[in-house]
Amino acid sequence: MSDLEQAIRERTYQIWMESGGADGHAERHWLEAQREVLSASLAAVARVSKVGAEKPKAKPAGARKKRRAA
Repeated sequence: MSDLEQAIRERTYQIWMESGGADGHAERHWLEAQREVLSASLAAVARVSKVGAEKPKAKPAGARKKRRAA
């Protein structure tokens, strides 16, 4: 079983308990948990991608190093 599936199972159980443990709503609880877990996972990936994509600022085109006098 993957970590993702385990996270969905655990969230499904939490949703089921929060709803009073009522029977007959397993599919709805699973889909809600799946949506929440996948959304959180995708948001985390997007944050990491954004941080990794940031490049250091380039120096202006006219900026040059000063030469030392010999």
